Amino acid sequence: MVGGKPAVRVGGIPVQLSHLDKVFFPDEGITKGDLVEYYRQMAPRILPFLRDRPLVMGRYPDGIAGHAIVQKNAPGYFPDWVSRAEVGKKDGTVRHVIGDKAATLVYLANQGCIELHSFLSRLEALERPDQLVFDLDPPDEAGFGLACQTALELRELLARELELSGYVKTTGGKGLHVHVPLRPEHDFDTVRDLARDVAGLLATQSPRQLTIDQRKDQRGQRLYLDVMRNGYAQMAVAPFSVRARPGATVATPLHWAEVEAGQLTPRDFTVRTIAGRLAGRDDPWADMPARRRGLPVSRLAALRASPEAGAGS
Repeated sequence: MVGGKPAVRVGGIPVQLSHLDKVFFPDEGITKGDLVEYYRQMAPRILPFLRDRPLVMGRYPDGIAGHAIVQKNAPGYFPDWVSRAEVGKKDGTVRHVIGDKAATLVYLANQGCIELHSFLSRLEALERPDQLVFDLDPPDEAGFGLACQTALELRELLARELELSGYVKTTGGKGLHVHVPLRPEHDFDTVRDLARDVAGLLATQSPRQLTIDQRKDQRGQRLYLDVMRNGYAQMAVAPFSVRARPGATVATPLHWAEVEAGQLTPRDFTVRTIAGRLAGRDDPWADMPARRRGLPVSRLAALRASPEAGAGS
């Protein structure tokens, strides 16, 4: 007990807990205590993706049926052992939490933080991303198959034309993210320009199915290739983060073979099913750090000048 409230020791740090029986996911009967335990058990899987990256917290103090708080700044009442970093913004700075220890994940869960979103750059080079992200966003869950098909086409294009590697994950929603590891050599504008060119090329090849139009009313039933996360201080949902959605889905790294098999659904991976999936299975993103590449500027210029090259003609 700490201060009359239950506590759990995580990595040698006592973390005070409260109201563990509060229901966070009503349809599934998942409580705050279940969420705390999920992040405690999953910390070894999650932390490698969070270390040295500022976090944005998606907090739901009364569960997913209650008020949502998107919180960037670490409150002053957070304990001293929760790591923080000052991140510049247009009119000052923000003190972001850094997810560098399991106790931090448990503490945040106890604060009602269901979702974890992380920067695409690291503290040592905040203005130079070490990955870019394509958000493949179909209009509804029925378009998930199209998201899988598009992810495969995107992987092929990146590898064939730009010699870049793609890594795929479910978002915990209706679509997929494709992450591309980079050496942190270029600023966000340059990286986003690359992402926009690649997305535009795919959309040109399949105009009835894909679009890069940001206006929802112009998309119809087409899948939106969203590259706008590739900006300074933008973020993507962290691998293995829970999502604040019915079903308690989890953003889950995938093997490409799973995407190729065509049997995935957006709701396959949840707080209750993820442990079974991971048991005895290797990490599909294990080699991501070794696959970082610089932006192929000359190849990109050729791709911009000749869209037919991307079509393989």
